[in-house]
Amino acid sequence: MVRPVPAPGDRWVVLRAPNEVFVVDTPHGLRIAVEFETPPVDAAPLAVGREDDVRIWAVGTDERMSAPAGGAFVGARQLVGALDSAAFGLLARARMLVEWERTHRYCGVCGTATAVAADEHAVECSQCGLRSYPRISPAVIVAVTRGEQILLAQPRRAPRAMHTVLAGFVEAGESLEQTVAREISEEVGITVGDLTYVGSQAWPFPHALMVAFTARYASGEIVPDPIELTDVGWYAADALPELPPRGSIARALIDEFVRTHTRDVRRARAGGPRATRGSG
Repeated sequence: MVRPVPAPGDRWVVLRAPNEVFVVDTPHGLRIAVEFETPPVDAAPLAVGREDDVRIWAVGTDERMSAPAGGAFVGARQLVGALDSAAFGLLARARMLVEWERTHRYCGVCGTATAVAADEHAVECSQCGLRSYPRISPAVIVAVTRGEQILLAQPRRAPRAMHTVLAGFVEAGESLEQTVAREISEEVGITVGDLTYVGSQAWPFPHALMVAFTARYASGEIVPDPIELTDVGWYAADALPELPPRGSIARALIDEFVRTHTRDVRRARAGGPRATRGSG
């Protein structure tokens, strides 16, 4: 199989370092795959799929590029929840491929310059023949519940006062189940059980695959990791703090908890505690 080449009528996803994408606002919503008369950037195009049966390419540029006419560069994280699932999936694939190509321009074995392979998504060393494939970093994300409450934490890197469910990357040699147990123990000091798979989402910041679970509290008292977290607590469905944006699998886990655990409005009006912090 020989990789196709760009043709008139194809669409382009243009990514500007370090973390922006070119966006056009249309009557039908934001569009990130845009048609140009000529390729918008003199760089290696990467095939990312099709949209409306039109071939889509991704291309990366540095921060010096000005936005083409008719649109603007927008931070990719700002588009979480602003794009539908298909468009966000396209953005995820484009960002991950462009980031992979940017960080694999030289062979990791002999240091020779690489070239994009013609027959698959890979870069190949002309000297030793090593092929390197797009990097995907699996991570678990877990909604832990205790009765009518969900465990939410504020990561140090999170904006403002946003709280979310716990997450962490899979380490070498681990199963997903082992990662869940280790991450929860390391970050908040408790154990969980009844682990149930929910779904997954490509998360292109820069190349994660988020694998989502629910779990039930089993034992222990909350002892937050001060390096990772600034706050952690058990929250009821009618008394939640600021949450991640819709469109993220983290928010989907929390929204599903709310859907299945919403309390009677009269209980909320009775003025129960907003959260039980640091208690097991």
